[in-house]
Amino acid sequence: MSHKEKRENLFRNAFRGFSLAISMLSTLPFFRVHDFFKGINGYAVMFYPLVGLILGSLLYLFHYVLEPFLPSTHLHILLFALWVLLTGALHLDGLSDTLDALFVPKERAAEVMKDPHVGAMGMIFTGVFLLLKASALVHLEALWALPLILMLSRFNTVIAIYFFSYIRKEGMSTLAKAEFTQTQFIFSAFFMGVTAFFFPAGFLLAAASLLCLFLFKLWFTQRFGGFSGDLYGFMIEVSELVLLHVMLVWALL
Repeated sequence: MSHKEKRENLFRNAFRGFSLAISMLSTLPFFRVHDFFKGINGYAVMFYPLVGLILGSLLYLFHYVLEPFLPSTHLHILLFALWVLLTGALHLDGLSDTLDALFVPKERAAEVMKDPHVGAMGMIFTGVFLLLKASALVHLEALWALPLILMLSRFNTVIAIYFFSYIRKEGMSTLAKAEFTQTQFIFSAFFMGVTAFFFPAGFLLAAASLLCLFLFKLWFTQRFGGFSGDLYGFMIEVSELVLLHVMLVWALL
């Protein structure tokens, strides 16, 4: 294969990986890819922070356009609904499955997370979680932070996929972990760091996000033996909630 062909193949796989990341992490009707082609799964992980940045930017744009026309509280609730819609409640599904798994013996936790049905505890505590998240968003004035919050929470998944063990032997995350290279991780980390630099409180939020990841790693390893797709979703959702509250506290200082 010539140098030109290698370069073209690289760009082709990178674009397909970006398309797969969009398909996996959002309901955006663009660049849809539904097959885990060999060679693109690592690129998909690399672009997770970019997808988070795009989703957060769309949320901020939605608020910016409609702010002159709607009451503040109602607009923030609409923003919350759009947040759920744009992500397709994918991470909320992982949140509810993980919450169910917390109320069974340790040896049954993985089995409960695989169950497609949501249990009573998962429903109750997911409802409480949504109330907390909606309330935080209603009272958050620094909505410019949303792109950063969504980016950082997804970068946690990038780190987890690269460094930490995965408890299942099949699925997209297994392929992604096998194909995710050091170069792709460095690119993703560099993108995150540069982007955070241009946001007020960017490094504060990055530090809080990494602290969440560290605590999740300790907890998930002890309770489940590692990470899974549901646990990635749980981590993203809880990280977002924590970062929203960090911004609420930061605004008071």
